[in-house]
Amino acid sequence: MSLHIYDTASRSMREFHPQVNGTASIYVCGATVQGVPHIGHVRSGLNFDVLRRWLARDGAEVTLVRNVTDIDDKILTKAAEHDKPWWAWAYKHELAFEDAYNALGCLPPTYAPRATGHVTQMVELMQRLIDKGHAYDVDGDVYFDVRSFPEYGALSGRKLDDQQQGETEVRGKRDPRDFTLWKAAKPGEPSWPTPWGNGRPGWHLECSAMATTYLGGTFDIHGGGLDLIFPHHENEQAQSRAAGDGFANYWMHNYWVTMSGEKMAKSLGNTVSIPAMLKLVRAQELRYYLVSPHYRSHIEYSEEALQEAVTSYARIESFLRRVAERVGQIQLRGDMCPDFVVAMDNDLNTPQAVAALHNKVRQGNTALADGDHDKAREAAECVRRMADILGVDPLSPKWNDQSSADLGMRQALTTLVDRLLVERQEARKSRDFARSDALRDQLLEAGIAVEDTPDGPQWTLKDD
Repeated sequence: MSLHIYDTASRSMREFHPQVNGTASIYVCGATVQGVPHIGHVRSGLNFDVLRRWLARDGAEVTLVRNVTDIDDKILTKAAEHDKPWWAWAYKHELAFEDAYNALGCLPPTYAPRATGHVTQMVELMQRLIDKGHAYDVDGDVYFDVRSFPEYGALSGRKLDDQQQGETEVRGKRDPRDFTLWKAAKPGEPSWPTPWGNGRPGWHLECSAMATTYLGGTFDIHGGGLDLIFPHHENEQAQSRAAGDGFANYWMHNYWVTMSGEKMAKSLGNTVSIPAMLKLVRAQELRYYLVSPHYRSHIEYSEEALQEAVTSYARIESFLRRVAERVGQIQLRGDMCPDFVVAMDNDLNTPQAVAALHNKVRQGNTALADGDHDKAREAAECVRRMADILGVDPLSPKWNDQSSADLGMRQALTTLVDRLLVERQEARKSRDFARSDALRDQLLEAGIAVEDTPDGPQWTLKDD
């Protein structure tokens, strides 16, 4: 069986055939860098990292582009609230996202383009659309004419008459459903020159320009979160195909991380930031928790489920270390068991793949108990190979500097610090600023720096 993936556009499972044999081209919508990343943000990066590893397992050349949206209404608002330049606010949080992806073992993207670096390509795309009668300008704004493109709605399955863009700005629109390609400059906002006047890009335009710049007019896979299907991806596809590009041959969408049944989002106040999570569990354990469910299933976050994942991961780690103690170094070269391969080829069915991995762990433990070290080594090599595809190989150099003992000390420290931070927050609420400052100073003397952020107080060791 070859890889089959669920294609959102056709609403069906399709066998994956790349445009060029031995290669794969993937564009993933990355972060709008407005704040600290949470586990809902990074799930997409992890899911498509697993896809990339699976496609590359036999030597295929995979090009993965994950963009950075570094200019946006939310970024401008957040920067203004904190009296920071918009570019400084965006770059600070771009680095935070990079740290989160790196900490969780995501392979670096082949390219990570920023929206602000591709205005020239956006202008060219808008000109093509205007020349073909699919876009128009009004007083410096440029809009896409949805009625000019009969295929509009094909990706999301929505009928045009039932749609609205949700945009509040409607200056000069021919139809309220037309979406913005370019926003005319406002006083005090950043802007770039175009033939239609100074302004800044619309969200949808940037991804079409960057995807085709790095992957060509037609490429293999476009990915992103479920919430992006409409309007973002619908608009991307419409503007790209209207301009004459084939754009994505397959569309893949990962589902959300939820709390209490709601999508995790800063606006709802139900986020769990990556820095906070990594004070509770090791990065490889958090990654295991997030990649084990199927990418097309929701994850309902709970501490109990997270701890179950930690326990499950420990079984893999314990087995491999026990084998290594008895037979020496375990090579990353084993064949993957057939059940694992079938599961991964079936739309990246990671729950079944993880089950196959644990079944091999059980077989290896039985071999160890029977004293059959050759069979135990063979099982361990197989386990390493499968775990590496998921990015959670316990013997990888990536994870070797994070021992359970170190984590235990970190968890104890976290418990103590968090108690002091709760006390400090209570003091601040009661306007006992002397007590609040004293607690902060005590932590600082102990080598712990505290920063008050929109996501609550964040602490770090001064030598981290």
